[in-house]
Amino acid sequence: MHNLLAEQQAFSDNAIWLDAREEHVPHGVVTAHPLVIEKGKGAEVWDVEGNRYLDFVAGIGVLNVGHNHPAVVAAVTQQLQQVSHPCFQVAAYPGYIALAKRLNALVGAGEKFKSVFFTSGAEAVENAVKIARSYTNRPGIIAFDGAFHGRTLLGCTLTGMSQPYKQNFGPFPGEIYRLPFPNAFRHITEQDCLHALDTLFSVQIMPDRVAAIIIEPVQGDGGFLPASASFMQALREITQRHGIVLICDEVQTGFGRTGKMFAFQHSGIVPDLVTVAKSLGGGLPISGVVGKAEIMQSPLPGGLGGTYGGNALACAASLAVLDVLEQGQLLQRANQLGEQLHDRLLQLAKKYACIGDVRGIGLMQAVEIIDAESRQPDAGLTQKILDCACQEGLLLIKCGVQRNTVRFLAPLVTSDSQLEEALHIFDIALARATGRLG
Repeated sequence: MHNLLAEQQAFSDNAIWLDAREEHVPHGVVTAHPLVIEKGKGAEVWDVEGNRYLDFVAGIGVLNVGHNHPAVVAAVTQQLQQVSHPCFQVAAYPGYIALAKRLNALVGAGEKFKSVFFTSGAEAVENAVKIARSYTNRPGIIAFDGAFHGRTLLGCTLTGMSQPYKQNFGPFPGEIYRLPFPNAFRHITEQDCLHALDTLFSVQIMPDRVAAIIIEPVQGDGGFLPASASFMQALREITQRHGIVLICDEVQTGFGRTGKMFAFQHSGIVPDLVTVAKSLGGGLPISGVVGKAEIMQSPLPGGLGGTYGGNALACAASLAVLDVLEQGQLLQRANQLGEQLHDRLLQLAKKYACIGDVRGIGLMQAVEIIDAESRQPDAGLTQKILDCACQEGLLLIKCGVQRNTVRFLAPLVTSDSQLEEALHIFDIALARATGRLG
């Protein structure tokens, strides 16, 4: 019998594990930092050598309530003692239904909504597209430059970045159309994007052939670019006028990350469909589509599902996450921490000319790194900053079409002292990467 604990004790060295990783795991799966993490709590993790790190990646936005939140651990432990996986397509179970009810109320804001669950964010996106096409009987889907909607074939087709997500993976599904996304730093205005939509309707596909427009209220992997309330409202008006389904991809922005339960709520709109995943499960894999009941009812019985979709353990974890978010002060905390982080990053931008832009909403903040002289994206310097931060005990990752944006996804349970420590480390990392500090 394989004994993982014994192997962990024998291989208490990052290098040994990483050598084994190189031998047994393909390089198509990238690991951002040369570490092997053994345990985590809150906003902190420890590697197999016992080194502590502040985790401001949080599983790429999965751990808004932090590593191993006691409420999540307790809920999963209790569920594991009852039933782990009956599969909802075989027999229903309370957790799935209870979670659907909670999410319908949170998203629907009084309207009749329904939910269906899957395993990954990409699955949620694919099924949202299926639902929209089934409801409208139209083929076209409009997405945005810089968007990220997953790594499945349809997901990477919708994704608005070529490398590495599309390289050598084609041919891709058809009837996908693309628009520019507003980016003040790159001088792409909302009007530019809305004009591009008008042009798209005129020269590529009529509105009555478009099933859905899918948008991240804040682009995640595309560079932490927020869509303004006015832009979201304009899209809502256009989609309603033409009978187009508006899909908000809240996989990374949902569950308190931006200071509200969902990022679309900053705009005062209600989308037709919302995709959720990541922090919903508190570390367990679960995703879903939450949408207006009439639209959600359109696929024929049996047209939706998946063997592990809405797994009982993940549903239990998700209900615990919602309890923590609704009963505590974490949404307020996200706004407080976000303001502190944003203000301090602006201070660092005055100190370091390589910081071209600071942006974000709530505790979803980022800095775009540029060459100080040419003002062009500097992916190489960005990677140096990340490496230096890791060496000092802070885990961060990059994003953006040019991979020159450092994103901060600290858990909402991060303490003031941990935030200060992280910013101090980031300052050191900037100094070392730019040559100010040896």
